[in-house]
Amino acid sequence: MRQAVIVSYARTGLAKAGRGGFNNTSNMTILGHAIRAAVERSKVDPAEIEDVIAGCVAASGNVARAAGLLAGLPVTTSGMTLHRACSSGLNAIAVAAHQIVEEGADIMVGCGVDSISFQGGGGGGRDESLTDTHPAIWMPMIETADIVAERYKISREYQDEFSLLSQQRMAAAQAAGKFKDEIISVKTQMKLVDKVTKAESFVDAVVDRDECNRPETTLEGLAKLEPVKGPGKYITAGNASQLSDGAAAVVLMEAKEAERRGLQPLGAFKGWAVAGCEPDEMGIGPVFAVPRLLQRHGLKISDIDLWELNEAFASQCLYSRDRLGIDPSIYNVNGGSIAIGHPFGMTGARLSGHALMEGRRRGAKNVVVSMCIGGGMGGAGLFEVY
Repeated sequence: MRQAVIVSYARTGLAKAGRGGFNNTSNMTILGHAIRAAVERSKVDPAEIEDVIAGCVAASGNVARAAGLLAGLPVTTSGMTLHRACSSGLNAIAVAAHQIVEEGADIMVGCGVDSISFQGGGGGGRDESLTDTHPAIWMPMIETADIVAERYKISREYQDEFSLLSQQRMAAAQAAGKFKDEIISVKTQMKLVDKVTKAESFVDAVVDRDECNRPETTLEGLAKLEPVKGPGKYITAGNASQLSDGAAAVVLMEAKEAERRGLQPLGAFKGWAVAGCEPDEMGIGPVFAVPRLLQRHGLKISDIDLWELNEAFASQCLYSRDRLGIDPSIYNVNGGSIAIGHPFGMTGARLSGHALMEGRRRGAKNVVVSMCIGGGMGGAGLFEVY
C-alpha cells in the first residue's frame, strides 16, 4: 500500500500585517521563498516534483503555479490553489498526500500562504437566497467567537489566561530556538507610511523570525483591553489571533521512494477529515472534525501525543480543547496564533510542519492538527511522527 511521508519543511517568519517586513510583498513571492527552501532541504531534483498544492484565502489567480515558477520549479511542475478558509494549508497537504497514495504521484509540494496586508474584500457577490436560509454564513468570525464565548460560558478571564499562556509558551520556545530550524531568511522591501503626511517610502528589510508576539504581555494588560465589539462582549486584540503575513511548505514523497533515496522523513500523513457546524459558532468545528478523524483510524483522544489546534480566538480553542478532553500540557505547547500569527491559508501548513518537528523532540508518535473554518466547519489532520 502506498503511503505519503513528509521529507522536508520550511517556512518564513510571520510578519505583522500592514506594518511588517512583508507589507509590500505578494503572496506568490512569499510562498516562492518557502517552496524553494523546502525543496532544497528535501534534496530532490525540482524536475521530479509533479504538482504544487497551495492553500490561500486572499488569492489572486493561481498562486501555487506562480509561486512554483518563482521557486525555480520547471514549467513541467503544475500548480493548484485551494481555499477552505483557515484550513487551506492543511487541506493542501491532504490533497498532495492523496495524489501520492491514490493517483501514483511520487513527489508533491503541499503549502500555504497569505498576506493579510494585501487581502482584498468583495469576492463575487452574494446569493441572497443563502442569506435568507443561513444568514450567519456572512457573519464576521470575530462575532462568531463572541457567540461561542456567550453560548458556552467561556469567561473573559479564562480567555485572557489562555492568551497569556500562548504568549508565554511562544516566547519560551523562541528563546529556546525551537523555531530556528523551520524559518528561512527572506530579504524584502518594506513600505513605510508617515503618520502625519501619509507619504510612502520603501526600505530594505529582512524577515528571519516571527515578529508578531508580545513577550511582555501580562494578565493585567490583557484585562484592560476593550472588547472589539463593545461592552459586554469578549474578544479583544489580546485574545484573538494576530493578523500577519507568511508562507510554509512541505515536500511529500511516497514512502518507498523516500526509503530508496535514503531520506529520513519527518513523519507520515495518515488522514484528514472535515465536518460542518452552525455558521454562527464556526469556532467549535474541531469538536466535530476530530472525532470523525479519530474514529476512521481507530484512535481515541488519549492516543494522541501532541495537539496543534489553531488559536483563531481564545474562546473557540478553549471550548474545543475542553469539550474534546485534551490534556492542556500537550496542546499548543509552543504557543499558537494568538502569539505567533495567523496568515489564514498558511497556518495549516505551519502547524503540520511544527507538530512533526516538536513531536520528534518529544518522542511523540501520533499528532493531530485541527482548526475551525469560516462558514461553519472544522478540519483535522492526523500525522505519524518518525
